[in-house]
Amino acid sequence: MKLFANRKIRFLFAGMLFCILVFMLISVLLMVFEVKNAVYLIIICSFCMAVTILILCYMYFREQHKIMEDAIEQIMEYIAGNRNASIECNDEGELYRLFHEVNSLVAILNAHTENEKNAKKFLRNTISDISHQLKTPLAALNIYNGLIQDEAEELSAIQEFSRFSGQELDRIETLVQNLLKITKLDAGAVILEKFPEHIFDLAEEVKRHFLFRARQEGKEICLWGNEEIMLLCDRSWLIEAISNLVKNALDHTEKGALICIEWRLFPSIVQIIIKDNGSGIHQEDLHHIFKRFYRSRFSKDKQGIGLGLSLTKVIVEAHEGTIEVSSMLGAGTSFTMNFLVQ
Repeated sequence: MKLFANRKIRFLFAGMLFCILVFMLISVLLMVFEVKNAVYLIIICSFCMAVTILILCYMYFREQHKIMEDAIEQIMEYIAGNRNASIECNDEGELYRLFHEVNSLVAILNAHTENEKNAKKFLRNTISDISHQLKTPLAALNIYNGLIQDEAEELSAIQEFSRFSGQELDRIETLVQNLLKITKLDAGAVILEKFPEHIFDLAEEVKRHFLFRARQEGKEICLWGNEEIMLLCDRSWLIEAISNLVKNALDHTEKGALICIEWRLFPSIVQIIIKDNGSGIHQEDLHHIFKRFYRSRFSKDKQGIGLGLSLTKVIVEAHEGTIEVSSMLGAGTSFTMNFLVQ
C-alpha cells in the first residue's frame, strides 16, 4: 500500500502493533498463571498501552504539523516574491510526493515568469528601437512637407495634399509615441515619481493645452472642483491620461459642445471625471473601448488610432487606480478615474 511508503507511518503503525501485542501477551500470561488481582493488572496494562499509543500518535502528528508549517512558510515566501523558496521533499510518501509536485509547479512558474520578463524586455527594446528609427524620417518628412507648402502657396491642390500628408504624419508620430509609452509601462520600465499635486493645476494645464483647438472648433472646456484637493501622483503621466480623455471628447463632439473636467474627494478615494455632451458611445462598444486598436463600427471618427484610451487605462492602473465609463447615445459620455487616498 502507498500509505506505508513513508517510514514514519510504518514506524507509527509498528509501534502501535507492538504495544497491542505486548498488552495481549501480558494479559494472556496473567490469565494463564492465574495471577492474583489479574483484572487490575490488565486494566493497568491497557492504560499503559493507551498512553503509549497516544504518545506515539502525538509525536507523529507533531512532526507532521511542523512539516506542514514549514511548507506553508515556504509557500508564503514564494507568494511574497522569493523565487528561490522551495519545500524540502527528501523523504518517501504521498505528502512528500505532493511537496515535490508543488516544487515542480514553482519551477514551471519561475520559468514562465522569466520567459515573460524576457519577452517583455525584447518587445520593449524592439518597439523602442523602431520608434527611435522612425523619429528621424518622420522629422525629415515634416520638414519636407513644410517646404512643399511654402513653395506651393499659389497651387491650391498641392497645398491641400500637403495638408493631408501633414495630418497623416502627425497620426504616425502619435502612434509611435503612444506605442512607446504603453510598451514602457507594460514592461515596468517606467518608475512613477509620485508627489502630492493639486488636481486643479493638472486640469488647468490640460485645459491650456487644448484651449486653442477648442476655440477653433467652437467648443468649451470647463473645470469644476475644490482647488485644494490634492492627489499623490506622477504629474506628467497623469496629465497624459487626462489629456487623452479630453482629446477623445474633442474628437467625438460637435460645435458648441461642453467638455468638463471635474474632481471630487471622498473619505477613501479621489475621483477625476471627464465628461461631455456629445453623441455618446454605443452600448456594444462600452466593454471594448479600452482595448488596443479597437475601432467601433458605429464611430464616424476615421482618424483615431485606438491607443489613447488604452494608454490612459495603463497609466491609471500604474497609479493603482481604476477607470470606468458610462455613456448614453445622444446625451454624452463620462470617464471616471478612481484613486485611493494615500
